[in-house]
Amino acid sequence: MSNYSKLDRPEILSHIFYPLQLERTPLPENACDFDCTVEENIVLGCRFHAAGKEAPTIIFFHGNGETVADYDEVGAKYNQFGMNFLVTTYRGYGWSTGSPTVTSMLADTDIILQKAQVWLEEKGFTGSIFAMGRSLGSAAAIDLVQRHQKVLKGLIIESGFSDTLPLTENLGIDSEKAELTEEDCFGNSEKIAEIKLTTLILHGARDTIIPIQLAEKLQACSGARAKQFIMVPGADHNNIVEVGGDRYFDVIKSFVDKACGITKWSYKRRKYNRPDSQ
Repeated sequence: MSNYSKLDRPEILSHIFYPLQLERTPLPENACDFDCTVEENIVLGCRFHAAGKEAPTIIFFHGNGETVADYDEVGAKYNQFGMNFLVTTYRGYGWSTGSPTVTSMLADTDIILQKAQVWLEEKGFTGSIFAMGRSLGSAAAIDLVQRHQKVLKGLIIESGFSDTLPLTENLGIDSEKAELTEEDCFGNSEKIAEIKLTTLILHGARDTIIPIQLAEKLQACSGARAKQFIMVPGADHNNIVEVGGDRYFDVIKSFVDKACGITKWSYKRRKYNRPDSQ
């Protein structure tokens, strides 16, 4: 694993992570909590929204100022569009224990994937698995997919970034004073260049926190033969789901279906041939 010690300095971490701690919240319909132990006495409080046993599962990494509970309504929408949605989190967020660092965030993704695979199999979920990251979570998703391309089916990025330094400046970090270079940071551009899996990138046209040029560079650097870039007109960094509406979920569902080799015709035929449709 790369050395992220410069990002893990307290004065830098205070700008990267904004952990909001809260008590475990009530479960929405069709959801259950997935508590993932990543280290002794360190448990990540994740939440799984179930659409169906054969549905594809998206393992999702949220933004730096969000929590698992923020995605309860969004999880229901993913279910409505026929996708399971596993919202993961970082140390110190929500009802998780520990304190977040860049090193632990990226290392924990391996454990999350490994344990999620076992848990899904035990529960009878057989669909393909995709990784998705939003904002800061794009770094977690890209890092995970780069190392596990034989296990995962595809990569989805929302409001993600290529270079780190433009983002650190927006977060209030003086990179020159902190002696930070791109080589000290996440390396999303270099990592996504090694990802061959089908990739979808979504970004708000009016995003001022992570300007769309950083997403366009991700698209340009992507090593995927099949890749798609969707700009959402009128959306900023934090309202892309609201502005996109059902179209946002339809795009993701179409991407997932195509990656899984499912066409609308084959879906209709399978549905028609079900015993309960006779």
